Amino acid sequence: MRRLRRRTKYDIYAEILEVIRRLEPCSLTRASYGAGLPVDRAKKFIEKLVSAGLLHEEITNDKKKYSISGRGLEFLETYWKMREFMVILEE
Repeated sequence: MRRLRRRTKYDIYAEILEVIRRLEPCSLTRASYGAGLPVDRAKKFIEKLVSAGLLHEEITNDKKKYSISGRGLEFLETYWKMREFMVILEE
């Protein structure tokens, strides 16, 4: 049986970015459900991603929506490449 590993903060960042990329513009609630996180924890991760320039925050009809930036797409591309290498090394 395969052992489940805990998600790192980088795994969580990537999952949030991936959810927002697929559903953009995306609300905090949808991003948190998509990443499997409580809303309060997802909010902290999203705030970090916005401050790092990986997400854009926009306000529409008094609601915050998020979309992925070019830099966020670069992060995801690099993250998925690194995951491939990690899987190879874990075998």
